[in-house]
Amino acid sequence: MLLSLAQWLQNTYPEQLGFLRVFQYLTFRAVLAAMTSLLIGLAMGPWVIRRLTALKIGQPIREYGVQEHLVKSGTPTMGGVLILLGIAVSTLLWFDWSNRFVWIVMLVTLGFGAIGWVDDWRKVVHKNPEGMASREKYFWQSLIGLVAALYLAFSVSETSNLRVLELFLRWVQSGFSNDLPPKADLMIPFVKSISYPLGVFGFIILTYIVIVGSSNAVNLTDGLDGLAIMPVVMVGSALGVFAYVVGSSVYSKYLLFPYIPGAGELLIFCAAMAGAGLAFLWFNTHPAQVFMGDVGALSLGGALGTIAVITRQEIVLSVMGGIFVVEALSVMLQVSWFKFTKKRYGTGRRIFKMAPLHHHFEKSGWRETQVVVRFWIITMLLCLVGLASLKLR
Repeated sequence: MLLSLAQWLQNTYPEQLGFLRVFQYLTFRAVLAAMTSLLIGLAMGPWVIRRLTALKIGQPIREYGVQEHLVKSGTPTMGGVLILLGIAVSTLLWFDWSNRFVWIVMLVTLGFGAIGWVDDWRKVVHKNPEGMASREKYFWQSLIGLVAALYLAFSVSETSNLRVLELFLRWVQSGFSNDLPPKADLMIPFVKSISYPLGVFGFIILTYIVIVGSSNAVNLTDGLDGLAIMPVVMVGSALGVFAYVVGSSVYSKYLLFPYIPGAGELLIFCAAMAGAGLAFLWFNTHPAQVFMGDVGALSLGGALGTIAVITRQEIVLSVMGGIFVVEALSVMLQVSWFKFTKKRYGTGRRIFKMAPLHHHFEKSGWRETQVVVRFWIITMLLCLVGLASLKLR
């Protein structure tokens, strides 16, 4: 919005307001987007916490969980609305409204946020720590993920929604046999020219897995004060760098990345997410004054997955977000092994002392702050490895 206003003022008063051309620089708007969301979060945080407290939206704690966490019962949850508020307002202020990629990321983020809102609300109102039924939650996640995947399958190589619609109709009329251009292939990091063609169905399936998987992985990681939000900030910021590269015809050519027109504008969203995340961490650091809840975790994970798909960095996301991946795998392994051993031996057995993985380390004697900071450090190292793939190819 402010970009369009600055362009209009510059064209109307070129001599007096020529300095407004600085708004055309993507990096300048990204810095301001981060600052805007950070200030919104810091300013609105106390009010949001008071409102959540007044509405008695307190986090229920599972009785079979880590006993030290029982003291957190009643801490305001659904604080993810503070993050979404900062992201939405800042992004709308600073990005180019004609950019379709930012809009699709915004829609996925808010869509998953709505699912998380309903889940959190049921936990609070019905006093049920389990919240929304898993099948219902996955249905709505799958619906949003598939719609986004279908749109992105034809938009990566096109610059207008009309062309996207034309390609979709052509795909249907051809009996679902159209191939996608090379820039839609699955890219392998750290190599120059190896990529795997996915086809339309392959692209849709991969995109669905990345978006829905990322959403749930971040949600599973969100179990300790500050544990999930800082990795989201770091991974989101790194993805912003990839978005800037693939959105530039110069840098993408030099670094041997596919050029995706319009993808660079995602840097604004990533910057806003980083600023909003840091503002939330101000209140979420141990001992937390507020939890993000599913409304925050599901939406942020969905956003990371969508950005990774647009920038063609699905594998790099799994590297940089290694903590999210390991946390999700720990739950899958724990549940699968417990069911298998219960069926075979009559008694369920566990691989970890408790899943997700961060609770295993707590049960092993690590303090909560030790787990959180050490996971932060690991994420920072993984993000550096991911960023190294920009040049080491």
